[in-house]
Amino acid sequence: MRLLTTSDGLPRLSWGAIIAGVILSMIVYVVMTVLGTAIGATLISPMAKPDTLHGFGFGSGVWVIVTTVLGVFVGSYYAGRCASVLGWLHGLLAWAVMTLLVVYGMTSLITGAVSTAGSIAATGAQVGAVATNQTAGGSQAIDNARQQLQAAVASAASAASGPDADQHVRQAADTAARGVARASWFSFAALIVGAIISIVSGAAGFRHQPPYEEGSGSASERAARRAAAAHSRGA
Repeated sequence: MRLLTTSDGLPRLSWGAIIAGVILSMIVYVVMTVLGTAIGATLISPMAKPDTLHGFGFGSGVWVIVTTVLGVFVGSYYAGRCASVLGWLHGLLAWAVMTLLVVYGMTSLITGAVSTAGSIAATGAQVGAVATNQTAGGSQAIDNARQQLQAAVASAASAASGPDADQHVRQAADTAARGVARASWFSFAALIVGAIISIVSGAAGFRHQPPYEEGSGSASERAARRAAAAHSRGA
């Protein structure tokens, strides 16, 4: 049994272990995602089954949960295993860094999608304006079609202002609020479960490494430390 010697100025966190855990988590997540995509694409057979998407959403949700749990466990376990002290804390920090990276990636994707949609809408508006200018002196048929369209819009507006319009709006708002609340509670529960898994797996990985390391110093100092350790164990 070898004695572990520490210093007051020695950092208690190993960012190398944390980064290694994050990398392993991301690799496991990517591998499981690709595997899930391959399995899903193989099971989808429109020619053999007309309702091939039945239950596909539930299966995808279960696969995402399994993938996330496995990624968090592997990354936090090896972050704790590579840490010299506080394996549970290294596992938790590895999970936290990966969560921040995932949130940043999702935010970037959503922002890019919204920007792309805005660009497409602006381009469509410009094309419509050009087409309107080119057909300003069109035939009587175009004028008739425009009048019919205006009449249809007016009819739809009058229908929307009817007694059932307010009820439909309230129902849509209630459905949206329940969806947001459900998604928020699910996200909160997923974060809590992920934190617990990372702490447990980090602590489990830390327990599997050698508990002592030989310290530096002269031979006499090391012998004195071994004697002190043996005396403390005998006491």
